[in-house]
Amino acid sequence: MKNKTIFRTGLLAVATSLISVQALPHDGGISIFSTAVAVTEVNSPAAEGCPIETPDGLSLLFASTRPGGAGGNDIWVADRETLGSPWQTPRNAGDPINSSAADFCPTPAFGRSMFFVSERLDNGTATPPCGGGDIYLSRQSPAGGWSAPVMLKCAPEGPNFTGGERSPSPIETWFGTFLFYSSNGGSGDSDIYMSRMEPDGSFGPGHVVKELSTPYDDIMPNVRARDDGSFEIVFSSNRPTWGWNQPAKGQQDVYIAQSWWLTGHWSEPRNLGDAVNTAGVEQRATLSADGKRLYFGRDGDIFVSRRSEHH
Repeated sequence: MKNKTIFRTGLLAVATSLISVQALPHDGGISIFSTAVAVTEVNSPAAEGCPIETPDGLSLLFASTRPGGAGGNDIWVADRETLGSPWQTPRNAGDPINSSAADFCPTPAFGRSMFFVSERLDNGTATPPCGGGDIYLSRQSPAGGWSAPVMLKCAPEGPNFTGGERSPSPIETWFGTFLFYSSNGGSGDSDIYMSRMEPDGSFGPGHVVKELSTPYDDIMPNVRARDDGSFEIVFSSNRPTWGWNQPAKGQQDVYIAQSWWLTGHWSEPRNLGDAVNTAGVEQRATLSADGKRLYFGRDGDIFVSRRSEHH
């Protein structure tokens, strides 16, 4: 292993009854993932992780400790000509995305923006970092350059806590824009959190998503909108059992859950089973925009599993 309440009461009652009937998409999200294989074009003798495709599927962003970066852990990008083409040689995302500190968990969003996590001590302002690895946002110009990353506000005004945040996952809907991520909230085990975008464009305080969180470490969520109008989330957890006391596979397993409402009523998370999970560590799972490919890190390498149906 490498060391690597806007509804009236009546409407809310109707909506709740509909959720109980239409709890999940038909497949439950579990039995349709192929056995994961290593993405050999991007893996190296160093540690790789935090993989995620751009919405068009033609670039793969990930974190790596390989030589040639600005710090101990940098964000890298691999491109390909078509969805069926192999990934080309990865390139470093460069300054100002990467710093002499650890930079990781990249997430492309809103067309030409990127959320990521950084442990940099200098965030370019007089405000010190919140601590432990904070969420930043950078925007790309038409010419391709990136703006100086801006740290999201610290709690209680914003989503960053004194402890480490991981895997920011923004999603835009007709009822608001939300940011999912994981954090230990400053101490203790890590949970899945959700922050809502404020009218001024900033993100407000994070709140624990209780249906997805346990007394164990629940980390690194990724959310997408499905074609049927529902939402799905993948994340990792070291919970020892799931469902009806079924044992987990390893140290950190990938789970999936669905919701018709995003802000709540998530289904019971389901372990993705032997096709994805092993006795090792599987984490920072992400779904492609079309829902057909599931990327994740496993013990220092990047893997991909393919879903047999369009979702």
